[in-house]
Amino acid sequence: MGENASFWESLIYAHPTCTTWKQEAEGSIYHLASILFVVGFMGGSGFFGLLYVFSLLGLGFLCSSVWAWLDVCAADIFSWNFILFVICFVQFIYVTYQVRSVSFDREFQELYSALFQPLGISLTVYRKIVLCCDAEVVTLEKEHCYAMQGKTPIDKLSLLVSGRIRVTVDGEFLHYIFPLQFLDSPEWDSLRPTEEGIFQVTLTAETDCRYVAWRRKKLYLLFAKHRFISRLFSILIGSDIAEKLYALNDRVHVGKGFRYDIRLPNFYHVSLPETPPVQPSHHLQRGSPRRKPVGVTNCGSFSTQ
Repeated sequence: MGENASFWESLIYAHPTCTTWKQEAEGSIYHLASILFVVGFMGGSGFFGLLYVFSLLGLGFLCSSVWAWLDVCAADIFSWNFILFVICFVQFIYVTYQVRSVSFDREFQELYSALFQPLGISLTVYRKIVLCCDAEVVTLEKEHCYAMQGKTPIDKLSLLVSGRIRVTVDGEFLHYIFPLQFLDSPEWDSLRPTEEGIFQVTLTAETDCRYVAWRRKKLYLLFAKHRFISRLFSILIGSDIAEKLYALNDRVHVGKGFRYDIRLPNFYHVSLPETPPVQPSHHLQRGSPRRKPVGVTNCGSFSTQ
């Protein structure tokens, strides 16, 4: 204990306390360095936040080095500040390289801005998603089929980038698929990772279309490595299926002017007591909202945007 006490006492009292203070202030370079430090530590997160922080901190350490060399004439102060300046400069170059490496084609950049950026997805995470589909956008010409009922296997998940897809079953129109919607989200959700299946609907391009496709096995491997991406796709797919359910709901009547509402399954027991209860879920393929309910009639043409 005595040795420790003497060590701390020597550390604290090794230098005399300041009895007099300098009357004149330090030069402008010192104050400029301090201002740069204050402003630099106000930077945010992400790539551009790091660029902001390292650039201002580097300039601050550079100014401190100049101040130590010209005003203080202290080699140790100059050395430490110059080393810190070099570290900030190297970090700035490294982050700049990362920003340049995370660049995408125009369609992928527009897809990020429209769908993923509003959800707060970083460019690094988005790059993993893009690499999983080999950074490729597939073209589907007008009147060509993306999937055929009872024939096409469910082996991928696709997101429409441009164009419009018509969904039919047994030749009867169900709904449209618009840009930023998944082409096969119901089929994806209806199968477990180890299961296989085929499409129960036909998807036909009504215009020239462009879409991004992720292979099923490759996407599940990505989910296994990154749980955040798995939860992200789960939310996107669930929202997409809900939109398709409501698109079907807008086209369905149960007779006498009543519209079927999936949110009010008991509504018709009150409004139409003579009509047997309609339970569309019994006629749906598991997890797929695209099967038409039995015992309901269409309400004319479906308006498009």
